[in-house]
Amino acid sequence: MKIINGKEIADKIILDIKNEIISKNLNVGLAVILIGDDFASKTYVRMKRKKCLDANINSYLFEYSNSIDEKTIIDKIHALNNDDKIDGILVQLPLPKHISIKTVIEAIDPNKDIDGFHPINVGKVLLGYDDTIFPCTPLGIKILLEKTKIDLTGKHVVIIGRSNLVGKPLFAMLVQNKKKLNATVTICHSYTKDLKQIALSADIIIAAIGKANFITKDFIKKGSIVIDVGINYENQSDGTKKIVGDVDYENVKELCSYITPVPKGVGPMTIAMLLKNSLICHKKNKKYE
Repeated sequence: MKIINGKEIADKIILDIKNEIISKNLNVGLAVILIGDDFASKTYVRMKRKKCLDANINSYLFEYSNSIDEKTIIDKIHALNNDDKIDGILVQLPLPKHISIKTVIEAIDPNKDIDGFHPINVGKVLLGYDDTIFPCTPLGIKILLEKTKIDLTGKHVVIIGRSNLVGKPLFAMLVQNKKKLNATVTICHSYTKDLKQIALSADIIIAAIGKANFITKDFIKKGSIVIDVGINYENQSDGTKKIVGDVDYENVKELCSYITPVPKGVGPMTIAMLLKNSLICHKKNKKYE
């Protein structure tokens, strides 16, 4: 069993981004919109902004209360679309129920869509275009596998979770007719029958279901690769919160040839891809290589 150290890979990517920004004297700007006081959202934003600082990327935080109206957010996004110092726009999810995710995402300029959620960018991912902004977590998983020298050609990949953020775009990326991709991909969800049997047929399991320790050893074929996308917060007896994945790591790891831990697995890669996308957006918006 080998542990895939996502933090180590992500740190190297961030260092490369920093070196490019410094060597080319680039001025990369990322706008972050945070609505409400959700604990996880605030934690993610704090981590993202810290990594921006590490990579010499300017981050601008715009915070709003849960009661903010949708028009104010849309107006702010339009202003950021037209702001030359802003290369990328990130709206931290989830949003309050009275604000439409669809409306917010569609308001972002596709060339500043740092998360890769705009329908234009999603469509390009599905069609196999390279000149698009890929969603951060799927891109992080793809690069994590590449850096670990895992060739997906002909492998059966089972993705557990069909979200627009991870499952669906990851399916589209891994199935493409491209070098070291060409996977046979099965995507499972809450209505999938015989989930364990499907998982047991997988060469690679990608758990993105959002349920702590959901994937137990009963799902795992010996020698398979397990990628844990889950970030769940469990309350501890001392009042603190512990981060755990979707995979029952301690009981699963000995069955695997490779496995990602939580933390220090996919999470750091997601943030590294956010910075990578910031640099890509900067190049798109400034019209140079």
